[in-house]
Amino acid sequence: MFASLRVPNYRLYAGGQVVSLAGTWMQRVAQDWLVLDLSHGSATALGIAAALQFTPTLLLSLWGGVLADRVDKRRMLIAVQVAMGLCALALGLLDVTGVVTLGQVYLLCALLGCFSALDVPVRQSFVSELVGPAQVGNAVALNSLTFNLARIVGPSVAGVMIVAIGTGWVFLANAVSFVGVVTGLLLMNEAGLFRAEPVPRAPGQLREGLRYVRGRPELIAVLVLVFLVSTFGINFYMTLALVARNVFGRGAEAYGLLTTLLAVGSVIGATLAARRSGRPRLRLVAGSGLIFGVLLIGAGLMPTYLATGIALVPVGVAVLTFTTAANSTVQLSVDPTMRGRVMGLYMLLFLGGTPLGGPLLGVLAEHFGGRAPLVLGGLVTVASVLVVGAVLLRRHAGARLSAVGWRHCGGRKDRLT
Repeated sequence: MFASLRVPNYRLYAGGQVVSLAGTWMQRVAQDWLVLDLSHGSATALGIAAALQFTPTLLLSLWGGVLADRVDKRRMLIAVQVAMGLCALALGLLDVTGVVTLGQVYLLCALLGCFSALDVPVRQSFVSELVGPAQVGNAVALNSLTFNLARIVGPSVAGVMIVAIGTGWVFLANAVSFVGVVTGLLLMNEAGLFRAEPVPRAPGQLREGLRYVRGRPELIAVLVLVFLVSTFGINFYMTLALVARNVFGRGAEAYGLLTTLLAVGSVIGATLAARRSGRPRLRLVAGSGLIFGVLLIGAGLMPTYLATGIALVPVGVAVLTFTTAANSTVQLSVDPTMRGRVMGLYMLLFLGGTPLGGPLLGVLAEHFGGRAPLVLGGLVTVASVLVVGAVLLRRHAGARLSAVGWRHCGGRKDRLT
């Protein structure tokens, strides 16, 4: 289950990520709460902040993927992580000094989004260099486990800190947490990395990556599902603050608890994913997406705060199973020289839908209540899986009929026309 942890470089990476990601989740909770405080509880303002943070993904993640295939991933990660830490430091100083405005939060959300758009595809494609091809699936699952363990600790700590000392100190704590991941990257043994040959700089490399994906129908199916499910389904977590505050009249601690319960389910899902061996199948991607959609609808219809929190646990299991299976499927099905560009496209679709989904779900919650994003997200997720599955089945059926026709005609092309 923990095979990747036998690799020294991966242990350094995972240890640094635990510290840094806990701080990142603390900041997400504090940032949402700060935006709601500065905007007097506006769901639209919350959606705008999310859109500003994720819009750069639409513009930069593909180029981040190109860079991932060209440059030293470890050095680039160090530079980007330092920049993200400085963004947290700036927001924390503005907040604790009492001069922070909603416009300043929006600006820092956009800057953080720019650095994140470059960081994510490099970080995703760096996994194979840490552990080698044989352990990629296990490492992806353990990364998800690390991410969600941090998501349990981070929101809980943030909720207590917000009540006790305010949101500003949460941002400063996140700035300090980046020391962990940068230190881990600096201590790595470069000779122990499973590096692919860097792709020489040349024109048209981005188009080359897109053509590569276009020729892989099952890869396209996974990417389409990732876009639709993440845009309309997975983005529901951004409206949990509205569920806690506007639906049930609770405070920051209650919001942190909802996020923590979702993360508990995600940890269970990551643990199950790490125990699975072999290459994940497209059937697992589609099946887990379908189950996630159904469970999300159920969570949105729960009548009480306690019931909603409990319902988020299986939602977390399903969403983590979906994202881990999709990520591993993409990483293991592409050529190493294309992995950075394909993962850049993957992260564009996974995170880039937030500028669309975030404001849409925020406006939906403003007009129809905090439950609406969960119910609508679940319905769209179920419909997406069914439609993409039907298209794939039809394509496969057509391919089989063509193959049968070719054999019956003795392989003569002229008799098929």
